[in-house]
Amino acid sequence: MKQLLTVGRNSAGQRIDRFLQKSFPALSQGTICKLIRKKDIKVGGKRTDPAYKLNEGDEISIFAPDELLAQKEKADVSDAPDIKVLYEDENILLADKEPGLLVHEDSDGNVRTLIAGIQRYLYEKGEYRPDDEMCFAPALCNRIDRNTGGIVIAAKNAESLRILNQKIRDRELTKLYLCAVNGVPEKREDTLTAYLYKNEAENRVVISDKKTPENRTIVTKYRVLSVNSDGDSLLEVDLVTGRTHQIRAHMAYIGHPLLGDGKYGSNRVNKEKGYRYQALYSYKLRFEFTTDAGILSYLDGKEFTAENVWFAEKFGR
Repeated sequence: MKQLLTVGRNSAGQRIDRFLQKSFPALSQGTICKLIRKKDIKVGGKRTDPAYKLNEGDEISIFAPDELLAQKEKADVSDAPDIKVLYEDENILLADKEPGLLVHEDSDGNVRTLIAGIQRYLYEKGEYRPDDEMCFAPALCNRIDRNTGGIVIAAKNAESLRILNQKIRDRELTKLYLCAVNGVPEKREDTLTAYLYKNEAENRVVISDKKTPENRTIVTKYRVLSVNSDGDSLLEVDLVTGRTHQIRAHMAYIGHPLLGDGKYGSNRVNKEKGYRYQALYSYKLRFEFTTDAGILSYLDGKEFTAENVWFAEKFGR
């Protein structure tokens, strides 16, 4: 079978062997190298190399058995949930995720996810055409827990995804959280340092003041924004480190668990006060680039804030 492919914008810059492995799951690295040696894979009608980096518009020809050229299945977004778009342009989309919605499909096969909703939204706008994309689909750059709400960043193209992953890794984005906690912290503003151990089997973390070989340092900054008539506090939190369940466990450790948090807080208190989900929201995002951002340089200095955070009204905000 002969297959002809034209390289699109989102596939440019990739090595040809990696591009083909993503596009045709049955093609192993060894098979690709063998086909290239036999000149059964060519670019522009000429011999190529496994490390060749593709350019937009390159034409790839492949001669291989039919069973090796079965393309990966395209995601079905027909039953995806509606999403709330906070901001979008030609490169990125900021979604305001509601509590209770998964960001990605889980081990139980739940497909009503945020990323499915984003892909459906872009498909209906004509910005995402699965049949034209060999190996890229709009993708999330960050994630938040199912029961946490807030801002999630999606990249519309491969170059934006690469840049944003680097910016997040190098801490050139600031994400601030709102949370409602039981009681009022002794200090209205503080930077907390402790050590976190994750129990994988129980999907739970343990906080300690003592360093061990197994635990990891955590640093959590907070400030109290307001206190309501129930004597509970609304906090703004900045994660200096980003560990599993860090805000939830760290606040519980100092005696002020998040309201609505059944794992580290009190189910009785949560029920009495009417908190169905943990009162935690990734509500503010700032782009603060210190290195070149390429096609996303226009985002530097921009700040986005989620509106109508569901528990903030209990604190007059």
